[in-house]
Amino acid sequence: MQKILNVDFLGCPDAPAASPEKIDGIYEGLISGKEAFTGWATLPGRANAAETARIREAAGRIRAQSEALVVIGIGGSYLGARAAMEILGRYGAEPGAPEVLFAGQNISGTYHAELLDRLRGKDVSLCVVSKSGTTTEPNIAFAVLKELLAEKYGKAEAAGRIYAITDPSAGTLRAEADAEGYESFSIPPDIGGRYSVLTPVGLLPMAAAGIDVEAVLAGARRAGELDLRAVAGTMAATRKALLDSGKTVEIFEQYEPALFYFAEWLKQLHGESEGKDGTGLFPAALSFSTDLHSMGQFLQEGKQIFFETVLDVKEPQRDLTVPAGADALLAGKSMNAVNRAAKEGVIAAHRAAGIPVIKVGIPDLSPATFGQLIYFFELVCAFTGRLMGVDPFNQPGVEQYKKEMKRLLAE
Repeated sequence: MQKILNVDFLGCPDAPAASPEKIDGIYEGLISGKEAFTGWATLPGRANAAETARIREAAGRIRAQSEALVVIGIGGSYLGARAAMEILGRYGAEPGAPEVLFAGQNISGTYHAELLDRLRGKDVSLCVVSKSGTTTEPNIAFAVLKELLAEKYGKAEAAGRIYAITDPSAGTLRAEADAEGYESFSIPPDIGGRYSVLTPVGLLPMAAAGIDVEAVLAGARRAGELDLRAVAGTMAATRKALLDSGKTVEIFEQYEPALFYFAEWLKQLHGESEGKDGTGLFPAALSFSTDLHSMGQFLQEGKQIFFETVLDVKEPQRDLTVPAGADALLAGKSMNAVNRAAKEGVIAAHRAAGIPVIKVGIPDLSPATFGQLIYFFELVCAFTGRLMGVDPFNQPGVEQYKKEMKRLLAE
């Protein structure tokens, strides 16, 4: 039996907008096929078995031909895959799976020069993710890494090591993939980048790392079957009520380093979906207990413009016993038990200070639970956006900085 997420609301205001009728109405709109960019809502239940098999076959070729796989993308084109690598790639991946590296998520010459140094002498494949093929960061990185492959293998063999995930019919990357014969997969046109983790965007890198993608998809399907949408609706309405009460910042907190990039994905998902029309919660992320030694004072006694969403892993993968050489209070205890005491101590102290806390209970960090998490938070985000009265599937403000950057480059 698959373990299930649960959510506790500690010191949060009542959320009357969470009426089942209202949430059901929003959900019916999401799955109706009539609203733009909502294909993700039905994706777990209609995952194409033939495409999943083709993803597994391509992943097998990548593993056979490569010591390193470089995933090229930015934002939704890489954050979900990277979150999966951090949570799942280090545990349970197949022996001999390639090292998965990332490029095109920044424009740092130093980062990419050091990446090239790291790749020299290794067999390499590329997975380039871009709907258009013209986004600046991945466009540059792809050009740099294609050149490396062409020098190393020649153009023909290099093409056999490039896997493109792009628009099914339009854009420069689609045209190049068709012309050069790259193995390619489509990003469904009705799914935006930050909602695309359960498409080939996330599934191909996961499969190449040896992660069980069928289990990931099964977890997402199970989330819907178990009616987690009611819990997601309550969480969305609670977030909206907290915003209305003057809490403008949501801090995602985790006590397991493996969740660092999952929290980064949450920042993009919620920030890009909800921050528009002069409203929205500002998403931040902190890694505890590390950040307690820099931000703990502000959280406890600073300006109370925030609430906390704690990602609470119930069963971490591994543990250690604290040796006798540690403080007497700690020696002999489970390290995870000490971590849990820190977590519950922080929650108790912050609750005593009047800080609202949403605690998301994550049973474990298995592939199935990862699928649940992705689908659950997508629902939370979509419901929240609708309750706020904004479109959670567009990002018009993102285009402005791109226009200014292009103007400066042209000058």
